[in-house]
Order: sequence, then structure tokens, then C-alpha cells
Amino acid sequence: MALSGPQQYPTELLDTTMDQLRTLIVVHEAGTALGAARRLGREQSSVQKQLDTLNRTFAALCGEELVRKQGRGRDALFTATGEALVGLARRTLGEWAEGVHDARRRLGRTLSVGTTRYTLGFLLDAVERVSEDYERENVDLKVTHVRTGDLFTKLRSTELDLVCGSVVVTEGEETELLAPYEVMEWRRSGLSLLTNLPPDRLPGTSLPAHELDRLPLVISARGLIGRFLTAWYGTDYRQKLSIAAEIEAAHYGFELLRSGLVSGAMLVTRGIGEAAADGRLPEAGGLRTLEIVGDVGPRTEVLVGVFTRRGERASYPPGHPLNLLWKALSAENERWWLQS
Repeated sequence: MALSGPQQYPTELLDTTMDQLRTLIVVHEAGTALGAARRLGREQSSVQKQLDTLNRTFAALCGEELVRKQGRGRDALFTATGEALVGLARRTLGEWAEGVHDARRRLGRTLSVGTTRYTLGFLLDAVERVSEDYERENVDLKVTHVRTGDLFTKLRSTELDLVCGSVVVTEGEETELLAPYEVMEWRRSGLSLLTNLPPDRLPGTSLPAHELDRLPLVISARGLIGRFLTAWYGTDYRQKLSIAAEIEAAHYGFELLRSGLVSGAMLVTRGIGEAAADGRLPEAGGLRTLEIVGDVGPRTEVLVGVFTRRGERASYPPGHPLNLLWKALSAENERWWLQS
């Protein structure tokens, strides 16, 4: 009778170690045993010994070696079996790493948090509230910068456990957008304009959204601003507006306007507009701030807050690092509103 389950695995396969699989992957990336040895901080002879062992093992199991030498100075040649096994090794080690990470997260040994540039201060203040608890429990806190457009992607993939940031919510689409997430809402706002245009060209302190088409605009090529313009003007908004410059980062737009190289107005979130007007954003110094009145398209807002996967906090005890940080962020939120 044929055995089923773990008993059926060949002894040679069971003798293959994860370290050998990692070596195989690094040789594939580096091209040679010498290059892999340098990356791994090992002797070339140690790497070559592992390759020789893998070659013998899989030649016996599959009928073909994994890697063949091609002479001095030339990259190793991976056979078809070798290429297939490199892919399998990557998936195997990746799945094990994910499994270990999931276990550590569930047990409160690690917490991965993302934040945008403009919400980092909230997070840092909250972390101060829990730092002693984290140190006592030896929690490994990882903080990562995250772009607004990647916020939900990184939560869905479980790369991050919690994110402080902003998303655009549009009337009629908000419920579906936020359904998979638990949200601690800090504030909602619209857009502002930062401009170097003189008051006689652009007077007042506000501008209706339907008048944006009469201004030379500086806009972000991705992120929140593009979502607003799509909601207001449609996906072909570039054909309906006068785009003087498209930028990847806000600070570049500030430099364009302050230098005078571009005369126009830059669309920003209202939070950035307020920070510029209050002098809390030195890189935007000298630019005037106008509020955009959203009078076109469906009601669209920036929702600034904290996001995590729905139901995950409830599955953990109150003392879990995720719940401790959520509570600390809630306290920071209340403090901010009292000071506003």
C-alpha cells in the first residue's frame, strides 16, 4: 500500500535545508557562486559545497542537476529544473516568512504600522503613550512611510496592520470603499489652492470648483488630488483643465510656485493649505491660500484617520499591541480636537 502524508516524502528531499534554498536563490540572483558568497558573507567554497549537494540531490530525484558551471568569469547556467526549483524556493521561503510574521502578529510580538508624511506626528505622539508597554513586552514595532494610493493595498495584503493616513471618499461610494476596514475618523475636509498669482488675478479667499478651468494648475500626478478631479470632472479632466505642471511630490510644486518658474495655483488638501496659511509649512512660505468650494460633481471629501482590517482588533485581547496603539491614537485624536 502506498503511504500518504508526510511519510511519503523522499529522504533526500527532507535533508534539503532552508539555508540551501536561500543559497540557490542568491546564486540565481548574483549569477555566480562567488557573487553569492559575497552577498551572504561566506566563503565561495561553502556556497559551492551547498550547490554540489543540491545538484546531487535533485539529479537523483529529478534526473537533472539544478546548476551547471560555465567556466571562469561566466554566470552559472540554471537548467529548466533549476529555474523551476528557484521559483519554488522563493515561494516556500516567502510562505514560511509570512506564516512566522502572522504568528508573531497574532501573539503580539510584532506590529507593522504605516503613515503618510502629514500624519506621522499623530503616530509618534501615540507611540510615546505605549512605548513602555511595548518595551516591557518586547514588541517589535515597524513604522513605514506609505503613499496615500497604497494605503488599502498594504492593509489588504497584511503587509501593514494599521495605517494613519488619508483617503478620498465620494458620496455613493463611501460605504463600499470602507466596508473591509475599521476606521477611526480624525477629520474630513476638502481642497485648497496655494498660489503665487496676485490678488488682482485671483482675488478673495475662496474659489468655486467650477472655476478651476480658468487657472493654470499644478497637480499631483497621483493620489488624492487626482481622485477629486476625476470625481468632479471625469477621467478626462486633463482635457478640461489647464495643467501647467504635473508633479510627484508636494514640495516640488511649492518650489515651482515660489521660484516663479510657474505662475498658477497648486491643488492641495485643506490640511496642507491651513498649515501653509498658519506658517507651519515653511516650504510653502509666501504662497496665498484659498479654499476650494466643491460645487461640481458628487460630494467628495478627504477622510483623515486611522485604518485597520475590520474584525482584527476584536479578535485580540485588550492588551494586544494593536489595541494599545488604537487606544493611544484615539486619545491623541481627542487631544487634538480639544486644542483646535
